[in-house]
Amino acid sequence: MLNSIVCGNCVDVMKKIPDETVDLVVTSPPYDNLRTYNGYSFDFENIAQQLLRVLKPGGVVVWVVGDGTEKGSETGTSFRQALHFKDIGFNLHDTMIYQKHNFSNPSRTRYHQIFEYMFILSKGKPKTFNPIKDRKNVYGGKVGSWGKNTVRQPDGSFKENKRKTNSEYGMRYNIWRIITHNKKAKHPAMFPESLAEDHILSWSNEGDVVLDPMVGSGTTCKMAAKNNRAYIGIDISEEYCELARERISGSS
Repeated sequence: MLNSIVCGNCVDVMKKIPDETVDLVVTSPPYDNLRTYNGYSFDFENIAQQLLRVLKPGGVVVWVVGDGTEKGSETGTSFRQALHFKDIGFNLHDTMIYQKHNFSNPSRTRYHQIFEYMFILSKGKPKTFNPIKDRKNVYGGKVGSWGKNTVRQPDGSFKENKRKTNSEYGMRYNIWRIITHNKKAKHPAMFPESLAEDHILSWSNEGDVVLDPMVGSGTTCKMAAKNNRAYIGIDISEEYCELARERISGSS
């Protein structure tokens, strides 16, 4: 099943994956009927249980999700899903924000909606974290000037250590501003390649197995292959599976 796109119900297909063999999951599920996806249903609780089973100890799930608005109120589906993941044994390692550069539906009764949640869920303590350091450091290249850098010795005296020069770039924050895809996309809800790639680089290493159980257009698997990870993609739509295969092969 490695390095393939499998067409089928993701719960049924994941049951064929051996226990604790996946290092990372990066996915964006359908939520709150904001997209019809040809009428396919979404079995969240069974999906969550299968993700817990197939994930290695220390593995991570990146769950990119937002909320619809019904009768003037946000549904809160995203929070319910995050809490359910906790209830079945996941740690909610981080709540990140995917900030879009624009908005699709202007609102007259609330501020414009430009973000989705990226819940970082781990099976125990994450075994891999490769922080991306691309945030310009205000004090980059400078030596710290606040007080002396001292360490107390066993006899009670203090030893002064040489100060280090601050790095030019620091670790980015947990709000990621990312340009969304173009309107000519062949899938109704493609997330940006940089979003998938940055999470793959952050939470996995070369040779690891990356799974997307609702692969859609194949962005996660495409970025996994590009960065020397093995991948498994699953989707119930043969149309989307074929699109994913085309994108991974570079023919689309």
